[in-house]
Amino acid sequence: MAVKTEAAPYLDVFRPNAGEPAWLRDARAKARDAFVARGFPSRRDEAWRFTNLRPLADKPFEPGHGKLELKPGSLPKGAWFASMARTLIEKPEIARRAIGESDLAGGQPFASLNAAMFADGFVLALDEGVTLDPPVEIVHSAGDGSINLRNLIVLAPSSRATIVERYCGEGAYWTNTVTTVSVGAGASLTHVKVQDEGPEAIHFGMVRAALEPAATYRNFGLTLGANLSRQDVQVAHGIGSIVDLAGAYLQRGDQDTTNAVVVDHAAPGATTRELFKGVLDKRSHGAFLGTIRVREGAQKTDAKQTSRALLLSDRASVDTKPELEILADDVKCAHGAAVGDLDKDTLFYLRARGIGIDEARRMLIEAFVLEAFETVEQPELRGHLAARVRVWLEAA
Repeated sequence: MAVKTEAAPYLDVFRPNAGEPAWLRDARAKARDAFVARGFPSRRDEAWRFTNLRPLADKPFEPGHGKLELKPGSLPKGAWFASMARTLIEKPEIARRAIGESDLAGGQPFASLNAAMFADGFVLALDEGVTLDPPVEIVHSAGDGSINLRNLIVLAPSSRATIVERYCGEGAYWTNTVTTVSVGAGASLTHVKVQDEGPEAIHFGMVRAALEPAATYRNFGLTLGANLSRQDVQVAHGIGSIVDLAGAYLQRGDQDTTNAVVVDHAAPGATTRELFKGVLDKRSHGAFLGTIRVREGAQKTDAKQTSRALLLSDRASVDTKPELEILADDVKCAHGAAVGDLDKDTLFYLRARGIGIDEARRMLIEAFVLEAFETVEQPELRGHLAARVRVWLEAA
């Protein structure tokens, strides 16, 4: 088997666990082979054109250690919330849903690496009609090496939940997460992620979500940390389903982040709303790649995509690549992208009323970013996220 140079170090540390079930050992081996044959994506790959992978290629990461903390509160009957390691032992029939054919095919190499190497993660599974209230939270902290986390969220029909993931740490390490999401008919999931990794860290996250008829999926990501980060969200609609995707990324120094979103309207009557806001200072770089596909027969699709970014420095930069692929004729689809600086007239208005320049700039940046937070319905959670933005602004 030919092995790509950059993938070889990860093949060397692959150690099958004889105590795992045969299906998992087999899946890990296939995923490993797919990764080492494919190697890292390059900038010739359109989806990775704006993501600089040199920090990974220059320094391979040995398997590391992280701390996973689950904060569930009181769980109702019919709710399972546990680590992936525990789920593999106690409920393997659920855990099997976390690995899909795309992991074994190698089309998304870091997802394949994750399938081969993951040691833990979290699993949330709700039976039909179960409501999980208040939100559950997962906190992951790391400090060395590479940490591969495999997560699974499964909501049966008419169930409802809010889940919050938070990633933090200190040191030079790489967090690589893959989350599989299934939202049943008429079910509703709000999925929030706060990425606040250490300044030397690398963070890659992938979410694959599949919706059944009349399901609702809300996803919000707040990106503050890591030197290099990327978040991929891929969603497949069901008939009449609703998807609301939003994100805010605030970067400074030489931070580099990418948001890559693909929404597949393969069924009629579905709705998509996307809103991503970026704030880039110093020498930082951001990228937004958004694709909305409307397949033949997906009539009555209603989709809108918006990406906006503020550049606070002449050296900051952002790349945006919005795309609509429409094969149906009875649809409403639109996209828009804008990049600029703070509005000088509004800044002057605030200063004329005795507000200092620094405070005026903070007020305008905060107002710009917080528009993206409307996806998060819970006021308390939305307030907590807004407070994280204020801390970032005050640090400037």
